[in-house]
Formats: sequence, C-alpha cells, structure tokens
Amino acid sequence: MAIALAATLMSASVLAGTVVINSYNADPAPKAALQGVIDGFEAENPDVDVVVNTFDHEGYKAAIRNFLTADAPDLAFWFAGNRMVPYVEAGLFAPIDDVWADQGLYSLMKTSAPSMTIDGKKWGIPFSYYNWGVYYRQDIFEDLGIAVPKNWADFIAAGETLKANGVTPITIGTKWLWTAGGVFDYLNLRTNGYDFHMALTKGEIAWTDDRVRATMANWKQLVDGDFFLENHAALSWQEALPPMGNGKAAMYIMGNFAVAPLRELGLDDTKLGLFQFPEITPGIPMAEEAPTDSIHLTSGAKNPVDAKRFLAYVARADVQTSWNGALGQLPTNAASGVSDDKFLNAAFSMLNNDAPGGVAQFFDRDAPAEIASAGMEGFQEFMVHPERLEAIVQRLEKVRQQVY
Repeated sequence: MAIALAATLMSASVLAGTVVINSYNADPAPKAALQGVIDGFEAENPDVDVVVNTFDHEGYKAAIRNFLTADAPDLAFWFAGNRMVPYVEAGLFAPIDDVWADQGLYSLMKTSAPSMTIDGKKWGIPFSYYNWGVYYRQDIFEDLGIAVPKNWADFIAAGETLKANGVTPITIGTKWLWTAGGVFDYLNLRTNGYDFHMALTKGEIAWTDDRVRATMANWKQLVDGDFFLENHAALSWQEALPPMGNGKAAMYIMGNFAVAPLRELGLDDTKLGLFQFPEITPGIPMAEEAPTDSIHLTSGAKNPVDAKRFLAYVARADVQTSWNGALGQLPTNAASGVSDDKFLNAAFSMLNNDAPGGVAQFFDRDAPAEIASAGMEGFQEFMVHPERLEAIVQRLEKVRQQVY
C-alpha cells in the first residue's frame, strides 16, 4: 500500500504544473472575467495551477518586449494582426497549429484566422473582439422610406435623401484622429479587399498606388457631397454623438462602444440600428473592422504542454460564450453564443457570414506607429481639404519609405 501511495504521489508530481500568464486585464470587470475562465480551467484540470501577472494596460504595452525576452511567461495576452508581427518575427511567440487542428478551429474561427496567420502558421488564439459598423437612426430611415444600403449606389442615394430632408448623413468627430482611420479602413476594405488593405498597412504597397487613389476617390465623393458633419475636426467622437441623438444626423461609422452613450441619449432599439458597411467593388468579400484580443504561447514558455491545454480551453465555444458575456464583447468561435443584445447579435452575424472577407484590426493597430500617425493626420486633413490629396499621399509615401 505504501508503494502504491508513493507511486500515486510521484505520478501527481509529474502531472502537476504551473502555467504563468502575463495579462493586461487590470480593470475590475475584465480581470474578474479572466479569473472566471481560470477557475473553470483549473476545475477541469486540477493538476495545473494558473498564475497571472497583471499589468496596467499602457504599462503592459511598454513592458511586453522586455519580459518576452528576459523572463518569458508561458502565455501572454496581446492583439491579432500586424500588432503581433514584430513578436513573431523576433521569435518571441511560438506557433500553435497543433491546437488549431486538434480543436477544429480552422472552420470555427475562419473569420479571424487570417489575422492570426503569418507564414502559413497560427500564432495564437483569438478570444474576443468588438465590432465596427454603421450605426444609424432606424426610425429616420423608416420615416423617409430609406432601405438599408447594400451597395455604394444605395449608400449614396440614402445620403442624398437624408440631405434633402435636412439631415446630415454621417456624424463624425475627427479631433481624435482615429475616427477618420476607421472610415478609411472600411472604404479601402470595400474598394480593394482585405489582402490589399493589410499589405498597404504593412508597407508593401505605395501610398501613391492607383488603388489607394481609388479608395480616396470614393471618400472624396462623400466629402464633396457634404455627407459628413460640419466642423468635425473640432469635435471628439463623443461630441459627435448628440447629432445622432437629436436626429440632426443619421449614421455613425463607429465601434460598438458607442451604443451605450447613444442609448443614454434616448435611442432605444426601435430608433437605433446597425448595418454592415455596404459593398463598393462587386465580388470583393466583405471584410470587417473588429479589433481582436488574443493569447499567445511564448517561445520561452517553461510549460508549453499545459499552456497549450489552456489555449485549447479558451478556444472552446462554451468558454468564449461565458467569457465574452462577462466582457460584453463578441466571441471569435462561430459556435459560441452571444448575450441577448440586438447589436451584439447583429455584429456576430456580420462577422460569421458564409464568405468571410477577413478581420482588420483598425488602422492604428494594423500599421506601424509612424505610418499610423501620419496616415490619420492625412485622413483628417483630406476630409477638410480634399484638394490636397496629392500632397497627402506623397507625404505618406515618403513616411513609408523611411519606415521600411
């Protein structure tokens, strides 16, 4: 019996392991949501102890390269798309194609798969994203007999009808430059497609390329047509919300985080709606803007076996359903469910369609900092002075050549 007990203890010591995770989930709600995930994992895997090192969000971004190089945890939170490229190229993240294959993720996460792929390999598990889209005054559209636009001609026609009735088609505040970045992203994704957009933000395509000019020509159509709120360069994104609330504007190209303040302005679900940014170039798959949070196996992991068990766990549909329910965001696993919210359900359908076009991470995540800064400054300038297009693209091209 003593021999049997000793054998059992030895077996337990072999199985026992610690998984160390570095996390930027410092705010109370996401921190509690992560702890719920860890509690569930440890209940199913009693031989594994999960230890979390929590950083504040900005501090984490400043520290990640140092801790991945000097004393790597087993797993690290980060972001999908081009934001993970430097760490993959530096050999600080490890591929996890085996986890994707074992869990059937190639089909369950086909929308977010491109943003997790470099050199044909998968470099992490996306667990949550939040959508962008066109939030609109559903009641105004209905009163004016405007159908939800499906293509560019519909979108232009909707705007002209709104203007004819004294309503500004699109509210926006570009004082914080990223809002203009969101408009550019959708116009470029719809004009040229996901692969072109990602190549452009990675510096592989010149800003003077005719395809970029085609995107800007579509944007100029909106600017010249007075589709955007006046004086937008002096307004923050929050200051552009009231025109939606009072009916002076009818659409906002924005992220899901705008829903709560719009509801506070009195827009209930009968007044506020969401639609997918319409098709521009026929046949191009409808890529979406959905910044994605992800977890990565580090190349310096001391316990990669158990770390992969944790990654497999957080990829599961049921886990992502409960985790994102607590976060108020969207799961990346198409078999997951979403909370009973009109806008989350609509966004989940947009992001998990039958022919996904990919998921962009947003301009200032997909592009290096220098290009992101110069690009968004140029976008705002273009919206105020579209006649300066040539100078703007030449300036962006000069930055691209300096960076790369």
